[in-house]
Amino acid sequence: MFKKIRSDIQTVFENDPAARSWFEVVFTYSGLHAIWAHRFAHDLYRRKWYSLARFVSQVSRFMTGIEIHPGATIGERLFIDHGMGVVIGETCEIGDDVVIYQGVTLGGTGKEKGKRHPTIGNNVVISSGAKVLGSFRVGDQSNIGANSVVLKEVPANSTVVGIPGRIVKQDGRRVDRLNQQLPDPVIDSLRSMQREIERLHEEVRTLQETRESEKCT
Repeated sequence: MFKKIRSDIQTVFENDPAARSWFEVVFTYSGLHAIWAHRFAHDLYRRKWYSLARFVSQVSRFMTGIEIHPGATIGERLFIDHGMGVVIGETCEIGDDVVIYQGVTLGGTGKEKGKRHPTIGNNVVISSGAKVLGSFRVGDQSNIGANSVVLKEVPANSTVVGIPGRIVKQDGRRVDRLNQQLPDPVIDSLRSMQREIERLHEEVRTLQETRESEKCT
């Protein structure tokens, strides 16, 4: 237990340059408090003391502003930075060395039964305000951009941005904008508008040329 606590504190120092001392980290970092409370609640949940587990998680939510369902499975060295508004669902699974910022939701769409929350791989960074919704996997070493809404599986080593989330980089290479792996109706609409504007420009140019030739004759 003490080894895990020491590892949790060290994780804060590795991820937050503002951390100054062990005392400050232990007594003022709400993300750390939420993780410690979740470990206790999760142990109660596994023993099928569901009501008591939920009570512990709700007390933690009131104290930290971070809601982690006691059924969620969390790996080693999770870091929750400025965690106000973070929500982690019951069947969510989080790997090792994951970083989560404020306002992140790891939730479901309300349609599934059983496994209905995402599985987050190792070394994933989920930026502020991002929503990852559904029972799919976010691959290892991936980054989810701020305020993105991710609704489909994300391959490993990918960067996802936008609403709905789309892959803009994979394995260190930029993904072609004309070959998006995730549908984006906003981009489709913009492309359609651009084509229409180009067509209108061409018609205007043709009319101007016709008018000029009529003047010459």
